[in-house]
Amino acid sequence: MTSAVLLAAAVGATTVPPTAERDATSAGVAPVTASAVPNDDRFVAGVFRNEAGERRYKLFIPDGAGPPGGRPLVVMLHGCTQDADDIARGSRMNEAAKARGWMVLYPEQPAEHNIKKCWNWYDPRHQHRGAGEPSLVAGMTRQIALQYGADTSRVYLAGVSAGAAMASLVAAAYPEVYSALALHSGLVHSASATVMDALGVMQKGVPSPEPHAVAAFGEMGARARVVPTLVIHGERDAVLAPINGAQAAKQWFLTNALVMGQPLDTTSGATNATLSEEGGYHLRTSTYRAKDGTPLSTLVMVKELGHAWSGGSSAGTFADEQGPDATRRVFEFFAAIPRR
Repeated sequence: MTSAVLLAAAVGATTVPPTAERDATSAGVAPVTASAVPNDDRFVAGVFRNEAGERRYKLFIPDGAGPPGGRPLVVMLHGCTQDADDIARGSRMNEAAKARGWMVLYPEQPAEHNIKKCWNWYDPRHQHRGAGEPSLVAGMTRQIALQYGADTSRVYLAGVSAGAAMASLVAAAYPEVYSALALHSGLVHSASATVMDALGVMQKGVPSPEPHAVAAFGEMGARARVVPTLVIHGERDAVLAPINGAQAAKQWFLTNALVMGQPLDTTSGATNATLSEEGGYHLRTSTYRAKDGTPLSTLVMVKELGHAWSGGSSAGTFADEQGPDATRRVFEFFAAIPRR
């Protein structure tokens, strides 16, 4: 996703769905088709509707019966110019989900709601519970989990680029829905409230992640609970500067620490970084921990990676076939989260 593409998206957003005055837990999903994929796996297409509007989606369901408690569910939000099929191909999430027996839900942002199909993360009308796109994503998640018998204690949220920015908003608005969060090439929670500010943040980050940590904690309200977070970001990302990944990891550490009752301590939390190599790229991994040692957020910075899904497939757009396998890391991260 080039800077020009995201700039065009930011200034070219068109129709904005109306605000939903309440959480949409009774909204419906209208199935459209169930296209066959190899080995009797299914990639089901449908439409979800609530008071905030409607969005299409695709849902990957692996072959065979799920476990008695239901399958884990990963919700994946695509980036600008992408759709469900594109991000599924580029990330190879369906293959990873098949190996584990999990489901993957891909909500889609259509061009009629953003000219470049970006999630509208920079618009205040899409940054809160019960409104706009967070309401649609969370409502769709709940309904799909119910309809397909997912294990509601193992529902996870991920996103890339604009999808990662929206995922951060959704996780804070609906922490009771998601057990963990993964952000690839994203930003802090509520990074911007205007188009022009968004463009500046993308290139320079925010002045400080602390106010955004407090904002995310405040958005959680009485539903506040720890949302362990994995952040993956490329050090050669020219669209969302690397500082954004570092700030997102710090913000979610601070937000989760606030949930645990710790003061806003910005001087501690991160362990010494570990260095490694995978797929020909060099990684620096840091883990932010609570005072009792509980891991609250993890940051993986990939030295040679630009604005692309790490270790992905060229069958999709904005995917780098080299580097660490981001999909494997995301699934391993989610699988390690204790059930709640």
